[in-house]
Parts: sequence; structure tokens; C-alpha cells
Amino acid sequence: MISSGPTALTVQFRGVRGSTPSPARETVRYGGNTSCVVVRYGDELLILDAGTGIRSLGDDVARLFGARPINANLLISHTHWDHIQGLPFFAPAYSPHNHIRVIAPNGCGDKLKRALKNQMSPAHFPVGLDQMRGLTDVDELASDHTHLGNFSISVFPLNHPGGCAGFRIGVNGTAIGYLPDHEPYQTDRSGMPGGINPRRKALVDFVRDLDLLILDTQYTEVEYENRIGWGHGSLPESVALAVEAGVRRLALFHHDPSHGDNQIDQMVEAAQLQAGESPLIVQGAAENETITLGATVSPATEPRQQDFIKIAAG
Repeated sequence: MISSGPTALTVQFRGVRGSTPSPARETVRYGGNTSCVVVRYGDELLILDAGTGIRSLGDDVARLFGARPINANLLISHTHWDHIQGLPFFAPAYSPHNHIRVIAPNGCGDKLKRALKNQMSPAHFPVGLDQMRGLTDVDELASDHTHLGNFSISVFPLNHPGGCAGFRIGVNGTAIGYLPDHEPYQTDRSGMPGGINPRRKALVDFVRDLDLLILDTQYTEVEYENRIGWGHGSLPESVALAVEAGVRRLALFHHDPSHGDNQIDQMVEAAQLQAGESPLIVQGAAENETITLGATVSPATEPRQQDFIKIAAG
């Protein structure tokens, strides 16, 4: 459990895979569910994306809250299926006693609402979105720099086909970045090398001095050469971005569905070597792992999955 003292910002990975779920013996340690991350500060729950990882989160929350109403914000980065496909299986959303606020980036509300309704239309799913009575209608962030409760939220447009929002989330002097689908800017339509691309420079400033950066790193350097334009990150550029921005901790995210645990281990090792003598800590995002920031927590008291949910219910 989290020790007494200053409130900590707690991050838990519920789905870390990109493109499509990949359940297999080879993916047990890092996990096979698609994108879903939960951020908690005090009694506030902020869910980032609704990939298949949100299903088990909903089951845990519903069981532990019991008859008490559940309040949470669900912030969706974009409408590609690996970021919304778990929502029809999110149990708390079917109870009218709950209040799950669905939020899109500014200007993207109508697009998100259409996508959510379409994936639950009769052609694709037997239950309609209107049955999810615990969800609010889709709201939008008021601007690219706003607040959700105690969380300050800033938005950055990422380099991804169809668009994707990256989020910088801060509270009480601690900040994390969530950049779920992003291709290095040296491949964008400007044709400018990454080192002088103004969008890349702006991104470096956006993630500067983060305590934790959760970043799309789907491909190795070799794999990326054959997937330019597909909208996803490469290992060398992820590390370079984090080092240049002075990020303290980098979580490689949106793992390729073909990558088993051992290959992700190798990518983490390669990233650590590239980071060299910089203070950057590199890890592979792993399902059900909890990271606590902004308070001193010893390894013995680092929250487990069940503790995270109990605290949220508390």
C-alpha cells in the first residue's frame, strides 16, 4: 500500500500492446492487451485509452467498489481500434449509478462519438452504445492546455495517420507524458531531417523534464526501415528524444504484436546502452505494473495491482 505522507501520482499499465491483442506464452510477462493506462492522484482516476486492457480494469473496479458509484475520466487519444476496442467490455459503463466521463481532445468530440457508436452498431456488435448508461456523452477538452480536476492536461498533435493526441499530465509538481502512437518526425511530410524539424523541436519541449514518458516504441531500428509511414516509433529515436528532453524515466510502449517477451527484453537492453551515461531509466511497459511518482515509496511498499484498485476504491 502507499505509505502515509504527500499524495503520490500513481500510474498503472493495463494494456501495453499495439495494433492487435497478442495473447501467447511468449507475451505473458509484458502482456498482450492493447492500450490502456490508469493514472491516479488521491481519489481521482484518469484512464488513458480504452484498448482491451480496460476490460479487466473494469472488472476489478466494479468488484471492489461494490454498490458505491464509480467516478472516473476516460481520455481517448484517437479512434484507431486498438485504443477503443475494449470499451464495449468495460463493465462499469453499463450501470447508470456510475459516472464515466468520456473525453476527446479539443475539436475531436464528434469524430470520437461516431467511432464509438459505429463499433457498437448491429453490423459489428450486438449491444448498442446507448446501453452503456454509466457513460456520459462525449465531451472535449476545453483547450490544448486545461485541467481535469487536479490534473493539468496539455495536448500535442503526434505524427500518426489519421491523427493522435499526445498528453502531458501534471499534478503537484510531478508530470508524465503519454505519447501512444507516434512516428519520428524526420519522416513527416516536411521532408526535413529530424534534427532541424520544427515539430520535433516542439515535441522535445513538450516532454522536457518529465518524470515518466510513456512512448510508442513499436519497432527496432531494422524493422522501422521497412515500415516508414506506418505511424509508429523506433527504438533509437525514442531514446534520443528522451535523452535530449531530460526525461527521467522512459517506458517503451505500444509493443509490436509479433514481439515476445525476450525481444522486448533485448530492446530495453539496447535502449539502456544507447542512453549511456545519461541518468535516463529505461523499461518496457508491462501489464499490471504500477509506478509511483512524487512520493518516497520503498520496493517493499510499491503498490501491487490489487492494492492500486483498493486504494482507488478506498
